Amino acid sequence: QVQLVESGGGLVQAGGSLRLSCEVSGLMFSDYTMGWFRQAPGKERDIVAAVSWHGTTTYYTSSLKGRFTVSRDNAVNTVYLRMNSLKPEDTAVYYCAASSAKWKVSRNQEEYHHWGQGTQGTVSL
Repeated sequence: QVQLVESGGGLVQAGGSLRLSCEVSGLMFSDYTMGWFRQAPGKERDIVAAVSWHGTTTYYTSSLKGRFTVSRDNAVNTVYLRMNSLKPEDTAVYYCAASSAKWKVSRNQEEYHHWGQGTQGTVSL
């Protein structure tokens, strides 16, 4: 079956960094656009970033551009999210997801049909 397993979350002080990983199995990874989403306490889940199947086209929520970097390694079926200069408001559960709409870098959650369980990222003052 399809599995997406996130790792790399944790507790970090403001200004610090985290690198999230999402290892995917059970599907042809290179046929999928990959996205990162997050859900902060009391808020809806929102797009953070997405990367095309070939890794050269990316999308970022405008407020996060410059601090977050999405990348992927198709050789090891893994997508990454590097988060720098973290702020307390970045505290959230971070989810990776796979979209079979290979030819677009979608920000629409409804186009992502496979999801991981999420990893908690907490930023303290």
